[in-house]
Amino acid sequence: MDEPGDLTPLTVQQPLPLAFIRGEAVLERPDDLYIPPDALEVLLDTFEGPLDFLLYLIRKHKFDIVQLPVLEVTQQYMEYIDLMQELNFELAAEYLVMAAMLAEIKSRLLLPKHQHSQEEEQDPRAELIRRLQEYEVFKQAATDLDSLPRQERDYFAGQASLADNFQPLVILPDVAVEDLLLALKDIMKRAKDFQHHHIQREQMSTRERMSRILALLQQHDYLPFEACFELAEGRDGVVVSFLAILELSKEKLITLTQVALFGPIHLKVATGAEA
Repeated sequence: MDEPGDLTPLTVQQPLPLAFIRGEAVLERPDDLYIPPDALEVLLDTFEGPLDFLLYLIRKHKFDIVQLPVLEVTQQYMEYIDLMQELNFELAAEYLVMAAMLAEIKSRLLLPKHQHSQEEEQDPRAELIRRLQEYEVFKQAATDLDSLPRQERDYFAGQASLADNFQPLVILPDVAVEDLLLALKDIMKRAKDFQHHHIQREQMSTRERMSRILALLQQHDYLPFEACFELAEGRDGVVVSFLAILELSKEKLITLTQVALFGPIHLKVATGAEA
């Protein structure tokens, strides 16, 4: 137990290691360590080239690119070159080439013009202005393309797979009277092509047609709605068959099914009637 007058701290912070060499911490710098003055090099990636830097200077000082003030631009450019050399930044050769081009354009502008020359002298800035305008167009196009939404950067495509034991639940739609009327309309349209006149009048019975439909259902588990009609019997036969289907459905002797919405309608013997 510490005495009351002892003010020694309970914990002492350990010095942080300068580096780890082969897994061992180095706490002190060696006395013979020599660091050359040029050991640190900084590469400037702010501008993508001399044209990019010239375009930056023009926009910064709000110069007119068509009426390029070579003197002001050259001064700003050379100040940048001198600053980079003082800071020991590595400059690409194309920056120095652009500096020489600006000096050449400036010197050509200072030359006196021939007053008696018949040929019109070309502006020394024309080629540089053309290159700057072309570069500005492509730079803006690249910026617009980069702003477009990009897959795997701005949005990601989701994927999902069903389980192996997945069983889809199929709910068959109910057959309404409107569906029967639409199917009947199609049957009536096709029955018009088989209309003919009879000398003697035909006698058709709804009960007889009900028995015929039930006999067909004994041979087939599912009977298409169209199979219950004889188009050769004309309009009267279609009406009698339709009334027979309605009567069988009303008496719950048959069941009307439809696999899909607006799909074909089928007839089936009702569960109670099968017994």
